[in-house]
Amino acid sequence: MGELNPAGMLFVAVAVLLTFMLPRRWAALPLLAGALHMPFGLGVVIGPFNVYVIRLLLVAALARLVVRREGLSGELHALDAAMLVWAVWAVFSAIFHDDVAAALKFQSGMAFNACACYFVLRVLCPTLDDARRLCAIAVLLMVPVALEMTIEQFGAHNLYSVFGDTIDVPQMRFGRLRAQGPFAHAILAGTVGAVWLPLAAALWPSHRRIALVGLAACVVMILASASSGPVLGGLAGAAALALWPVRQHLSAVRWSVLAGLLALSAAMSAPVYYLLARIDLAGGSTGWYRARLIESAFEHINEWWLGGTDVTAHWMPIALDKTHVDITNEYLHMGVVGGVLLMGLFALILVIAFRRVGRTLEQAGTSTQDPRGWFAWALGASLFAHAVSFMSVSYFDQSFVALYLTLAATAAMAVDTATQPAAREAESDHASWTGAVPRGASVALANRTFN
Repeated sequence: MGELNPAGMLFVAVAVLLTFMLPRRWAALPLLAGALHMPFGLGVVIGPFNVYVIRLLLVAALARLVVRREGLSGELHALDAAMLVWAVWAVFSAIFHDDVAAALKFQSGMAFNACACYFVLRVLCPTLDDARRLCAIAVLLMVPVALEMTIEQFGAHNLYSVFGDTIDVPQMRFGRLRAQGPFAHAILAGTVGAVWLPLAAALWPSHRRIALVGLAACVVMILASASSGPVLGGLAGAAALALWPVRQHLSAVRWSVLAGLLALSAAMSAPVYYLLARIDLAGGSTGWYRARLIESAFEHINEWWLGGTDVTAHWMPIALDKTHVDITNEYLHMGVVGGVLLMGLFALILVIAFRRVGRTLEQAGTSTQDPRGWFAWALGASLFAHAVSFMSVSYFDQSFVALYLTLAATAAMAVDTATQPAAREAESDHASWTGAVPRGASVALANRTFN
């Protein structure tokens, strides 16, 4: 872990101070700014723990909630409960690992990061309008990242190294620089842009300038990462958004996709997930590795199904070290950490989120004027982009904030919608949300990430 230099310490100090001083509707700004602008791997060592910047900001946010007595509005939501159950099993499953102490340390850190991020954002955005504001803050904070990644790709220098000891020269593949900004890898940088592209589109009905700026920033991050995974994730989100006109026939679309996959499976000599091996959208793709990893995981399921495993190096001919291969799949990462149950609980969280999006769409009706409908659809598109991206990358740095922000916004929308049983009449939320974004707002291995 790299140490913070004076510039990094100043950034963190200001972010912590603002966390306590800002009103509730802006209190998520320092956390998101830290997640999007502080390089992964920087932090401080406290006893046996490596406390990364993102975790310092999460602790500060939790302290704010306690001091100000800010809590969840309404009853515990199904998504909230699923997150808690997932976290409990993530910690408990450490007993199935050979080195229980090391596994408990890692898995407790993973559970803390996920739950702290999700519940902090849930508390700070209790309503639909707050969820929109949260999305606006997020996409505007991406603008400086997109600008830096553009400079990084052309200038071969990571400007975020100014905050401390981190990679200052981007990787190169097939003669093309892969900008990574403050993230641990270029793929993760591009993936954040891909999964938040629908969040920018969600703002289109009421704040088109913010939406346009956010969309441009997302596209730049995807392209500057020079990676196929983010391009695929971005296309998945865009395709989901494009299905808005046929939203009343979504069931038919799902069955058609399933039928297509079954037909491909019957026609292909290899499993259908080997389609990943044929996707190369940025040049030099390692899709074959990702497909073979899935196959290898099933071949060795007896080693990890119960509570995870400590050794995966024998799964693939290429290993990172004597213990592990590169688990470039978030679903498999959950399995390696906590077995089939943890993987299933993680999938259940996504399923519940998708169901809440569907219920909101049902309540919004067919009216294109109801502001809930498009916003819910855009959140669903973002969730779909995450679900697709999980097939090719594991969120082993601060990019996990991108997922839990989307889930928190989905829960806030669901709770707010539950208090509105009938579809609201067409209205613009512009008047109630004017000034929502203040001026100036636009301004590794998974197994070692949380140690």
